[in-house]
Amino acid sequence: MTTLGVQMMMLKDRVSEEGMYPVLQRITDLGYDSVEVSQIPMDEANTQALERGVVDLGLRVGALSVALRKTPTATGDALDTDMDKVVSDCSRLGVEFVRIGMMPFDAMASKEACEAWGRDCEAAAQKLEAHGITLCYHNHHVDLAQFDGERIFDVVRRVAPTVRFEVDLHWVQRGGMNPIDMLREYSGVCKLIHVKDYRVVPLPAADMALLEDKSPESHAEFMRRFALLPQFAEVGAGNMNWPEILPVALEAGAEHFFVEQDELYGRDPFDCLADSWAYLRSIGY
Repeated sequence: MTTLGVQMMMLKDRVSEEGMYPVLQRITDLGYDSVEVSQIPMDEANTQALERGVVDLGLRVGALSVALRKTPTATGDALDTDMDKVVSDCSRLGVEFVRIGMMPFDAMASKEACEAWGRDCEAAAQKLEAHGITLCYHNHHVDLAQFDGERIFDVVRRVAPTVRFEVDLHWVQRGGMNPIDMLREYSGVCKLIHVKDYRVVPLPAADMALLEDKSPESHAEFMRRFALLPQFAEVGAGNMNWPEILPVALEAGAEHFFVEQDELYGRDPFDCLADSWAYLRSIGY
């Protein structure tokens, strides 16, 4: 049965301030039944708290985040240096999926670099598969860019057939593809879904003063702000057609829905999660 969970990147500061277990309690109090751990250290204290959440709260840990390689910016667990730990953590927590949140920027720069990165993912995915763990790759809008008519997502699917996908529906929309078309085209490999809305806010009246200035600098600043009108939104607070999208995601093989919001625009993360939960309840989830 597909779970409805929380992408804990939204709560990384709360985990740091309050501790993992109290945050897990608040997640379950809101009604969510699973979590995906990202941008939070999988140290022993947090892992023990997650174990307690599984036992005492009935939460499922749906997925853990990893990098393919340890780098100065990818400081969490990586499959090239921490494979044994990742497998152990999955065993302790009953996790069936690990996910890579983004390919390195240099891998996006050419078809050859993308293929090379994908082949390394395939090797890691096969190692994880031997332990009953599925490796998933999470998209952004850039994954709909094309090399010779082939999307980056398609390059990964071609050279890494063992890898499955975590489809972030907001980034699909922002990348210019209908989320329903994406889910149908990749049916069978869409195991994890980020449920994240997309809204466009009105132009602030105060920004119009920049145009009155007439200077190139003011015009450039106005255009920068104009480009920021698209926002991440609480589920149901944007323009995406969730009553039509989510059934197609289930048909495509989704095993976990994770609510995520990259930017909160000053709101409390638990309030955002409560609003998303209330909307999803209202449409039957």
